[in-house]
Amino acid sequence: MKKVSKRMQVVLEKRVANKIYAVSEALSLLKETSKVKFDETVEVSIKLGVDPRKTDQNIRGMVGLPNGTGKKVRVAVITEDAKKVEASKKAGADLVGGMELIDEISKGKLDFEICIATPDMMPKLAKVAKILGPKGLMPNPKLGTVSPDPEEAVKTAKAGQVEYRTEKGGIVHAGLGKLSFDVKKLEENLGALMDAIRKAKPEKLKGVYIQKVVLSSTMGAGFPVEIK
Repeated sequence: MKKVSKRMQVVLEKRVANKIYAVSEALSLLKETSKVKFDETVEVSIKLGVDPRKTDQNIRGMVGLPNGTGKKVRVAVITEDAKKVEASKKAGADLVGGMELIDEISKGKLDFEICIATPDMMPKLAKVAKILGPKGLMPNPKLGTVSPDPEEAVKTAKAGQVEYRTEKGGIVHAGLGKLSFDVKKLEENLGALMDAIRKAKPEKLKGVYIQKVVLSSTMGAGFPVEIK
């Protein structure tokens, strides 16, 4: 039998079997039971009644969290428009360029977490699609990362935007912010994410859409919470 650490024993003692927690209570328990020396990320796992193998049921999108994620992200902008280059830099983009930046990417240099491109650059990005795609970095209109207004896209990304997408088994995983955030701020972030997922519900889907929601922290146990 696998030995349970003292830290996890404390967590498990606080968790009641088969109980569905109020969101605020679950978040408070995550804070109370955290014993690590770094600021953990609060994570949510949402089980959806979808089949992600079907195109119309593959839920994916981006949502801006009202209180941010607490994480600094490096943003690259690919454009050759001089005015948009300057505007993107002023908005806080970490890397801005055209073909020279695409050439850098082709050599495996990926010093960014979000890649934004203007529509005219998408055909040129085909050169590095096999590099960006597997890492989830390929600009996508559905995610707001293909935009004629890269300045605004950079501001949104820097403000605290997270991607949500169904993985195997119809589960969505996303970060909601840092454990040091106030409970209310984490609740608001969760609310924004849940609203976005509800709006993404496939029109023809039958049965229960949102089946289970579990909150956890980077090193903590999961607490099932009420679905409202």
